[in-house]
Amino acid sequence: MHPTDFTLRGARDALAEGILSSEELTRAHLDAIAALNPRLNAYLTVMEDGAIAAARASDERRRQGLAGPLEGLPLAIKDLFCTAGTRTTAGSRILGNFVPPYESTVTANLLRDGAVFLGKANLDEFAMGSSNTTSAFGPVENPWSRANDPDARLVPGGSSGGSAAAVAARLALGATATDTGGSIRQPAAFCGIAGIKPTYGRCSRFGIVAFASSLDQAGPVARTVEDCAILLRSMAGFDPRDSTCADVPVPDFQAACARGVKGLRIGVPKEYRLDGMPDEIEALWQQGLDWLRAGGAETVEISLPHTKYALPTYYIVAPAEASSNLARYDGVRFGLRVSEPGGDLRDLYDRTRAAGFGAEVKRRIMIGTYVLSAGYYDAYYLKAQKVRALIRRDFEEAWGKVDAIVTPATPSAAFGMDERQDDPVTMYLNDVFTVTANLAGLPGIAVPAGLDRQGLPLGLQVIGRAFDEETVFAVGNAIEDAAGFTALPGLRARPA
Repeated sequence: MHPTDFTLRGARDALAEGILSSEELTRAHLDAIAALNPRLNAYLTVMEDGAIAAARASDERRRQGLAGPLEGLPLAIKDLFCTAGTRTTAGSRILGNFVPPYESTVTANLLRDGAVFLGKANLDEFAMGSSNTTSAFGPVENPWSRANDPDARLVPGGSSGGSAAAVAARLALGATATDTGGSIRQPAAFCGIAGIKPTYGRCSRFGIVAFASSLDQAGPVARTVEDCAILLRSMAGFDPRDSTCADVPVPDFQAACARGVKGLRIGVPKEYRLDGMPDEIEALWQQGLDWLRAGGAETVEISLPHTKYALPTYYIVAPAEASSNLARYDGVRFGLRVSEPGGDLRDLYDRTRAAGFGAEVKRRIMIGTYVLSAGYYDAYYLKAQKVRALIRRDFEEAWGKVDAIVTPATPSAAFGMDERQDDPVTMYLNDVFTVTANLAGLPGIAVPAGLDRQGLPLGLQVIGRAFDEETVFAVGNAIEDAAGFTALPGLRARPA
């Protein structure tokens, strides 16, 4: 087996058995990046020298019997996580040359457990987007292609498109990602891999460049549900530097994958049957429910009546918080500075932000500033927060009847880079199945479960109770086993 063909668990076992070394595994992935990244643009920064040095150090620790849970495993890091001494851009020109002097808690946890960082993955600018086409450093290409139009360049989903494309194309064993309205689950579904957004507060947000602070949550993407479980255990944990990080135990997520679904009640929300939803999505959803029933679960129709308000609520709350968070980028303390001789402070602000922010970020800042302005705060932002509470209450009532909820992950397969881009509202509808979990702070996983008529991957989503990722992993793993999804993208790392 070529080193890039391993799953994360398979690579971990191969390293433990001495079948290959971390240096061999890391070099194989770096070679794959060199071959494919010029086209995919999945990585913004490749940490080649540092990765090789880290792999050698990892091999030495293993020889000394000091191997950690992720010892020697090469990962991609979304360029929203601060990495000490390595450029962190958030996909924006305004942070194009920013080199943080500190490490995010999530990446520090991964390093503590022995992971090797291959590089920083591309993303929508400041994580704002559903296509990974808003990055200031160019779009990311999905390694999958349509059967009837193989030359069409497809989006990988966003905002974690670089992470998802890197994993799908065999340029990393797994990757960190973040999810504010679906930015882990949607790109995972588009790229035929697994990805979980944990409960809000399960992973520390310290050192992650902020988009919307009450919605952002870090999580992993990987080739299998079990691989995501392995990564999440290392990523999660209490951090006193983040006041929203929960001080709760981190269970053995990998063990939970093998639980099965016998005796579980699976909710099927009627509000997720949207008008105009493709027949393929509906058929896959029903197939997923059939698989779970065959595994011993019971399906129960439930109602989440405020779901129809989720998208407008999200697109008030998220831009409002973004407009506040992005006010720190003023050209004074760090990042880009654009000024003219004789210009005043206001001129510095205007020129820096005009040059540093892209169109989508500016759009969301303007929306957010508007809904927070005097005269509109009560009409928009305060009302959206009240509706958000109702959405959370819908889920709380549902948990009295069911143990988990299964829905489609996305309303379509990956679309072309030249499609939908001129209509922001159509783009925002890509988050229709995912935003509710963010608004309610719940865990959700996307699992590859089938292909559409054009040979593109489609995913199913499992949503669970707060801090019950174990059930989410159990149901996700059952779907993965039943689906037997083995399809691979045409553009991926291959043996030399």
